[in-house]
Amino acid sequence: MMEQPMSIAVSAVSGQLGAQIVQRLMATGQAQIVGLARTPEKVRIDGLEVRPGEYSNQATLARSLSGIETLVMVSLNTPPDERAEQHRSALRAAMQAGVRRIIYTSVQGAEQGTAFSPVIQSNRQTEADIKALGFEWSIGRNGIYIEPDIDYIDSYIQAGEIANSAGDGRCAYTTRAELAAAYAAMALDPHLDGRTYKLHGDPLTQAELAEYLNAAFGTELIYRAMSVDAYRADRQAALGDQMGTIIAGIYEGIRSGVFDAPSDFEAAAGRPHRSWPDFFAELSSA
Repeated sequence: MMEQPMSIAVSAVSGQLGAQIVQRLMATGQAQIVGLARTPEKVRIDGLEVRPGEYSNQATLARSLSGIETLVMVSLNTPPDERAEQHRSALRAAMQAGVRRIIYTSVQGAEQGTAFSPVIQSNRQTEADIKALGFEWSIGRNGIYIEPDIDYIDSYIQAGEIANSAGDGRCAYTTRAELAAAYAAMALDPHLDGRTYKLHGDPLTQAELAEYLNAAFGTELIYRAMSVDAYRADRQAALGDQMGTIIAGIYEGIRSGVFDAPSDFEAAAGRPHRSWPDFFAELSSA
């Protein structure tokens, strides 16, 4: 009798990270894959079965998770004071449905002392809840996405500089594509369970980031360090109080060295993180 392939659900597949994780898993052909989304009809991934995946709707989510062994649970981007309870509702639904394993996409950062710390605390609470509820688990703590800096290149060019409060701090950057590779590997291999993995490439200073952008885009950007207070005011003016404060908190963490740490990416993904020279060389050729 042939052994049935494992069944894996990926949440938030209408978002960029969730979509890339589910597509990476589908490409392996090693499991039965289901996508979860708050609004399933908005998901456009060929060949994917998509079920309702609203974290706060416990009864519906439990039905969507019927027959699922492993849930790749993508952290919500909701306010920190709401996030932990929304995640807890999803975990209760998973328990009700008989899900055995949770692969959780957490995040790196300072647990105290920055404006980003409430986000970190809400993620740490979910990590603790997963363990307390008795799931088999594997947790990734994502580095900082580098894609927003790529998307912001026109604004950098207009200003002629990258200006923020990171100073000489080194940042554990990563990409969604690399994270998707790691989470797919974690979902497919139960032998990776029981560990928390820091997922990022080689840490970069802002000056090094400027050099890579210059090489890729033919620009002449410089890096200018700002004070924490000045950068917070700048981001609040541009993005509003809530988001501006959170972004400033990330760069305050970079400044303090919180994001300069060894990576566990290879242990999780089974290969090294893509190098930044390779990543930016592809951008340049494109």
